Amino acid sequence: MNARMVDIQQPGTTPGTTAGPAGPDGELRPDGLSDEEELVHRMAACRPGPRRDRLREAAIVAFLPVARRIARRYGSPVDSREDLYQAACVGLVKAVDRFDPGRGHAFLSYAVPTIDGEVKRHLRDHTWELHVPRRLQDRHRRVRLAQEELRRRGDGRGGTVGDIQRLTGISEEEVRQALAADRARNPLSIDEQYGAERRLSLAETLGGDDPALDRATDLIALRPVIRSLPDRERRILQLYFFGSMTQREIADVIGVSQMHVSRLLTRTCTHIRQRLLAG
Repeated sequence: MNARMVDIQQPGTTPGTTAGPAGPDGELRPDGLSDEEELVHRMAACRPGPRRDRLREAAIVAFLPVARRIARRYGSPVDSREDLYQAACVGLVKAVDRFDPGRGHAFLSYAVPTIDGEVKRHLRDHTWELHVPRRLQDRHRRVRLAQEELRRRGDGRGGTVGDIQRLTGISEEEVRQALAADRARNPLSIDEQYGAERRLSLAETLGGDDPALDRATDLIALRPVIRSLPDRERRILQLYFFGSMTQREIADVIGVSQMHVSRLLTRTCTHIRQRLLAG
């Protein structure tokens, strides 16, 4: 009778488990294992040494397609997909090294969340130029996957906000937040060339310090001081600073001597200066 049909204890098996046919090196193979999973179990049963190293390498290579499929779930740009695959491979190596068959779980039930966690950690720590909350990163990933699905259906733009909302179940406001978060993931360089002939960089469009801003602050502070002056003094300031008239011309308009206009100007400017310095 086939050993797979009989629930008996054989040497090297655990009571209550079904023994399968022996592996190529004579070890009994637990029932229901794939060839790839058998490599992991055989490696776990080996002591450290060259044979274990060979089995470890073979197990990792056998499960590389699983790592690639998990990396592809995240819908990353083409130029970063290889980075995601490398992160998934790191997770696979950790899963192979840490898997304990004695716990009774299938290898894939342990490996898949381990690989997925490693990819998410890579996305969180290495693909965002600015800090974005994790919940928004996860929402952004779902929106990107929805856009890829909509493009496969023939919508070259990746769908409207309403299309993405219906596909993901995320509210339209949260969809807009996720789309805006994409700018935090890939911000433009100030050296980015743009325009019709791409001869202008973003840095060349940035404004510099405007010295008139300091004057604007001074004018705001000056206004109530000017209003508090007597009418004659305000008139003299207006004619002298804004009318560009000489002291003699002002004297003729006001009806006083040029010397008196000079004294009034000096006294008024001193008063204004003291008021401004006093705050």
